[in-house]
Amino acid sequence: TFGLVIPHSGMDDIFSLICQGMADAAQHGRHALLGGHAPETPDRCQQAWQLTMQCIERQVSGVFFAPLDLNSDGDAMNRQIIAALSAARIPIILLDRCYLPHPLRSSCDLVGIDNRRAASLATEHLLNCGSKRLVFLARPKAVPTVEARIAGFRETLFSRPAEVSAVVRIDEADQAAVKAMLEQHAPDAVVCANDRTAGGLMHSLKALGFDVPRRIRVVGMDDAGYAELLPVPLTTVRQPCRDIGVTAMHAMLERLAHPHMPARDILLAATLTLRESA
Repeated sequence: TFGLVIPHSGMDDIFSLICQGMADAAQHGRHALLGGHAPETPDRCQQAWQLTMQCIERQVSGVFFAPLDLNSDGDAMNRQIIAALSAARIPIILLDRCYLPHPLRSSCDLVGIDNRRAASLATEHLLNCGSKRLVFLARPKAVPTVEARIAGFRETLFSRPAEVSAVVRIDEADQAAVKAMLEQHAPDAVVCANDRTAGGLMHSLKALGFDVPRRIRVVGMDDAGYAELLPVPLTTVRQPCRDIGVTAMHAMLERLAHPHMPARDILLAATLTLRESA
């Protein structure tokens, strides 16, 4: 039996599909996947800790853990969860991101996508479309996956310089902040940290009178379920979520069979999904 430590508020389209892939792989291998039951609460740290305690009490064979955001509370809880599971000698597979900031590396296996390459795909696409003034948009205090995407954006523009290449960290729903970004950088294309950011940016751009994609091209990341349902269907980089889940289960079984092998980053390739926004 394997446990999941993914707070309910983190069970968005991406993690739901990853978990489905793990469940399918577990069923095929005659293993059980324990979701746990934590009360609905905005406090993700409390949820994560309760799920962790349930896994330890039920003596699961391993845990799949999606680390919390790296703010002060999330960072402390991530370390507390890892310490508790390690003390109970329960193997851990990290989903999507490490719980330590780059370039630190934990002793846990990690399964996700190659975020640098994913951002490079998005950036290359915009350059090939003729964009010359590019901005990467993310919220402040981004998680390590977003920092890796920023690195991929910068690396691409290092080899293919543009007239403008900037990283802007604002709340995409703050129209005043979006307006200031437009005035300062005059972008003709924006790579967004994820689809949620892209969707929020589209609404702000519409309110400010900027047409997507005629005046500004927008590309997201993840290909969440709502990406094609936005006012302008979103061009985005798709995570192979089910494959991530299946791969995570295989990584767990390999870790149980070979507990002393070095920690691994298992990064799957993402693909560009073309729609109308860019």
